[in-house]
Amino acid sequence: MKAVSLFIAASLSGISYCQPAKQQNSTIYNPILPGFHPDPSCVFVKEWDNTFFCATSTFLAFPGIPIYASKDLQNFRLIGHAFNRPEQLPAFGNITGQQQGWYAPTLRYHNNRFWIINSCVGAATGYWSTPDPYNNSAWTNVTPTDIPGYDPDLFWDTDGTIYSAFAKTVLSDPFTTEIHQVNISMPSGNTTTDRFLWNGTGVQPPEGPHMMIKDGYHYLLLAEGGTAQAHQVTIGRGKSAQGPFESDPANPILTAYNTSEYFQTVGHADLFQDSVGNWWGVALSTRSGPVYETWPMGRETVLYPAKWEKGQWPVLGGPIRGKMEAPLPPVNKNIRGTGAFVKDPDNYNFSPGSSIPSHFSYWRFPQTQNYAVSPKGHANTLRLLPSRANLTGDAAFVPTDGITFIGRRQTDTLFTYSVDVDYSPSQIGEESGVTLFLTQTYHVDLGIVRLNKTGNCLRFRAEGPNAPKETVVAIPQKWCDQGMQLQIQAYNVTHFSFSAGPKDGQIKQIATVPATIVSNGFTGSFVGVYATNNGNAKGKTPSYISNWVYQGQGQYIGNGEFYPSNGQKSGAGF
Repeated sequence: MKAVSLFIAASLSGISYCQPAKQQNSTIYNPILPGFHPDPSCVFVKEWDNTFFCATSTFLAFPGIPIYASKDLQNFRLIGHAFNRPEQLPAFGNITGQQQGWYAPTLRYHNNRFWIINSCVGAATGYWSTPDPYNNSAWTNVTPTDIPGYDPDLFWDTDGTIYSAFAKTVLSDPFTTEIHQVNISMPSGNTTTDRFLWNGTGVQPPEGPHMMIKDGYHYLLLAEGGTAQAHQVTIGRGKSAQGPFESDPANPILTAYNTSEYFQTVGHADLFQDSVGNWWGVALSTRSGPVYETWPMGRETVLYPAKWEKGQWPVLGGPIRGKMEAPLPPVNKNIRGTGAFVKDPDNYNFSPGSSIPSHFSYWRFPQTQNYAVSPKGHANTLRLLPSRANLTGDAAFVPTDGITFIGRRQTDTLFTYSVDVDYSPSQIGEESGVTLFLTQTYHVDLGIVRLNKTGNCLRFRAEGPNAPKETVVAIPQKWCDQGMQLQIQAYNVTHFSFSAGPKDGQIKQIATVPATIVSNGFTGSFVGVYATNNGNAKGKTPSYISNWVYQGQGQYIGNGEFYPSNGQKSGAGF
């Protein structure tokens, strides 16, 4: 692939706002959380060193509900995961549906604690909290709550009453959703009988409610229109948390619907202020254009400025674009923790004494014995032991069996991902390699595999509608003996290539696939590694992974324009 060498600096924003003299306009680079980061919820906490904290949905990825911290709304560091150990909600490990799991968290700060309430579809709805978001072990277990819906909100009223608004499907009409509400008692999690709250503007389905109070009004922010092209942000207000609510005459106050913008499906918003009183909003969006066919990174988190004058409705600064002007806080990457910044590349050798990077993900709970960093005799490797099932699974597969898979989000339009694999399968069915993984029903794999008694092969295969034909290529045994390099590359906006060759030698392209194969559903693509014996219980050969490298090579924002994958760090070189 030719390196991306030209970055056009033309601004895509035509919006200006009054701002305090302390903060001059600077460039927002969207998405602020690139890759699979839907349903954002953010808070600004002055008591925690003037820091912004954000959480997003993770569905079946584990650990779940990442917590990102930032001081400038452009550089976000992963500081932990709110859902980070099986005992917090054991039922998560039994979920079967590939579009189930942790939907739409609400993150809030109250009484010196951070709180999350969330629906784990296929398991339970509940809330949990921590006094310290930088410490994974400080997050409590999930307290189940009897909320008969999804996308729950958490709101403390001025009289101390705790409310949760949520989306509920009407039993008599499965195509109709309403916003309902309960009171929650803490710490028991007990709730009142649910009651109807609001229907928004009537565009189905109303979802993702967030309540806030300002200037004597209770405001209810909603997502309407579904999570595809008709997605939109609406708002209502009333004098009580229990309504009734009047609709903003300007609704929808943010959307990309019926536009030609590259950033589409804008919705599921949250609003917050910074240290000098400026208002900001986050939402999800897909970089798909209105055609909505190619969006392998799924739903990403975008940022926009807002203006909310006293007694008035909030005005949100759309349309959402890849570069916008707004009074951002000064650049500041002084964030606690050792996790990666979301735009950082990977370069991992799995050295002795190191841990698996915190931004790596499994699919459901991992079988921890199948992963080992620098095991005896194999320093600077990640050892994988094969799962019985492959990435797709089979009729005998149950979620608690687990699949041996570990990956990281695709966070760049253009990227190169490669690993060295030391692996020489000896039993028929044994396989290990790299994967472009969306879910167990949508993925593309390139693996070293033993298909018969005569030798090992490279096998390229894909799972999903209109998947390309399987490709099998014989490889010399000496390649397995000396180790191989496997590579996945997004070489343009619409296609991926899969390549292989001997370690430290020349690699050869094996196959290409369109990005449409992993542009589907609620999640976003991962790149990573896997190991399986494809159902052959005799297959126990370990695979050793080293030189894990992921390098972003450009973020596409539409109209032929890219910006560098590391955003503003290279801004002067545009």
